[in-house]
Amino acid sequence: MAKHKTPMLDKLESGPWPSFVSDIKQEAAARAKNEKGIDYQIPADCPDDLLGVLELSYEEGETHWKHGGIVGVFGYGGGVIGRYCDQPEKFPGVAHFHTMRINQPSGKYYTTKYLRELCAIWELRGSGLTNMHGSTGDIVFLGTTTPQLEEVFYELTHNLNTDLGGSGSNLRTPACCLGQSRCEFACYDTQTACTTLTKDYQDELHRPAFPYKFKFKFDGCPNGCVASIARSDFSVIGTWRDKIRIDHKAVAAYVGGELAPNAGAYAGRDWGKFDIQKEVVDRCPSDCMSWDGKKLTINDKECVRCMHCLNVMPRALRIGNDRGASILCGAKAPILDGAQMASLLIPFIKVQEPFDELKELIEGIWDWWMEEGKNRERLGELMKRQGFQRLLEATGVKADARMVSEPRTNPYIFWKAEDVPGGWERDINEFRKRHLR
Repeated sequence: MAKHKTPMLDKLESGPWPSFVSDIKQEAAARAKNEKGIDYQIPADCPDDLLGVLELSYEEGETHWKHGGIVGVFGYGGGVIGRYCDQPEKFPGVAHFHTMRINQPSGKYYTTKYLRELCAIWELRGSGLTNMHGSTGDIVFLGTTTPQLEEVFYELTHNLNTDLGGSGSNLRTPACCLGQSRCEFACYDTQTACTTLTKDYQDELHRPAFPYKFKFKFDGCPNGCVASIARSDFSVIGTWRDKIRIDHKAVAAYVGGELAPNAGAYAGRDWGKFDIQKEVVDRCPSDCMSWDGKKLTINDKECVRCMHCLNVMPRALRIGNDRGASILCGAKAPILDGAQMASLLIPFIKVQEPFDELKELIEGIWDWWMEEGKNRERLGELMKRQGFQRLLEATGVKADARMVSEPRTNPYIFWKAEDVPGGWERDINEFRKRHLR
């Protein structure tokens, strides 16, 4: 029987969607019965007290978690998020309730054996509650006590060959999409890139030394299955620089109804006869497509890689063969300033092992950010404060018209001497002689 009455939380179980309250209650009931005879290493009533403290927070309209302070595993400054309850006498099961972030495998591929072993560790040494996955990508273990942190860490590293993820002012756990392992749109090997950089930047991942958090995300194509353009400081988004390949017979098959658009997954409803003009050509954001009733034409120079046409007609349209990625920087959620999307830094780069060009870019950005960034200032906020030109100077990248996000509104331009080739002082003096007598 539950220790705490939770009338407000109970209402959350009445909706049409799965409820986290039901999940916590299920774990609390399982621990109360303990049919497996588990020798729990933290209080068995932990999930029950979690419900109690959450109900109290709802009643009083304020949190009852206090700042965790410095808590973690030996040698690491990140990976553990400290949580303590400010009502330990009333809710002893969650007096400590630390979160551990576990580094997910690239592409989030698991075996059932591995998942069972993860769950067994957390059943014994934690609350049994997990989050698959956190917004950064980590496997999240929710709730354990301080003495169990080293025990969990030992079992993860020695028995499962698994490391902690990132937390704090460091490199956060890199994340990627399935990439070439499953997706025909992937323009580079996202999993190899993600795994390589995760291993190469272990120090930055585990020992916080940055002004604030820094995230890599690897999207194999502009569909953006890990949302890198909106959620990472350094986005690697697959693209191509030649033409979209067109199978005109397959286009005719889509138009004639022989092939189902969107690979048959047409938003769960029957839209009637497929209309290529209405549903593909007219939806192109750069108006680079045309249909004359018999043939589909694409002006590839104007294509902005929105992916809509390829998603609707995957059998007829394929990505180009000259593949690589675009590099974008500075995305973030609202922290000091509002949310912002990433800005284009490199229009096209080949993404190949050993990824030296990527690393050179990353380390140039880090040097500038660590020198100029304020405390808790994300890269995107520094870019906004000092200007995109400072990012170009820090990375040694030349300005490109494709980097412009909007027309400038300031009519004044201030040049540096090194920006103007050919003796600018001589040209100015000549102008003065001729026109300013």
